[in-house]
Amino acid sequence: MTHPTLLVIAHGSRDPRHAATVHALTERVRAERPGLRVETAFLEFNAPSVPRVLERLAAQGADEVVALPLLLTRAFHAKTDIPSVLREARARLPRLHIRQADVLGPSPLLNATLGRRLREAGVRPGDLPRTGLVLASAGSSDPEAIAVIAEIARELRHTGWCAVRPAFASALLPRTEDVVRELRAEGVERVAVAPYVIAPGRLPDRIAAGAEAAGADALADVLGPAPELARLLLNRFDEARVPVGASLSA
Repeated sequence: MTHPTLLVIAHGSRDPRHAATVHALTERVRAERPGLRVETAFLEFNAPSVPRVLERLAAQGADEVVALPLLLTRAFHAKTDIPSVLREARARLPRLHIRQADVLGPSPLLNATLGRRLREAGVRPGDLPRTGLVLASAGSSDPEAIAVIAEIARELRHTGWCAVRPAFASALLPRTEDVVRELRAEGVERVAVAPYVIAPGRLPDRIAAGAEAAGADALADVLGPAPELARLLLNRFDEARVPVGASLSA
């Protein structure tokens, strides 16, 4: 019997900053919990692939893997792509027990990471009553994912911002620049943009370009390898290992 392995599954990107950020995050997870084996795999564009990592783990004698989607909402990749890849792996590797953990969001730890990145971008607590926040996500056609973004925006509105509005880099409107200009037109004094994305790439660059084009006062960085995000990955890992009907405190 071996200790379980945490397999972090990222989407992947042609942009090398994406994989570098994912690896930096998994390194922080290892530092947070020494002794836990943490592996990284990608759905596309980057190596190693999910099947390749699972085959290697099985060959090395691993018997339990928690596959954690590095995703913020339950959209297509979490509901279809990853379950399909894991089903095929279970059929090929019957001795390897593979569990799929939940996606990362929503979570207070993600909100805390957003706050960290906004402070790093120069937003101070005293600025919030006169600042509108654009919560800029990658975008999705999945209604559940859209509803989650809207709910996060409502939650953040109660933390002191004068307004919080969602924006999307793909799949649906409004775009970041549209929301920045909308808030300006409503008389909001300052506007900050917070990318609700984990790693750099084409869509985060689109968010940044929109913020710059519309003259946003502050642009936060992507969530990246923040300590809060590393702790959230470990929380999802622990939750996936708790038997149904049990609790983490039991």
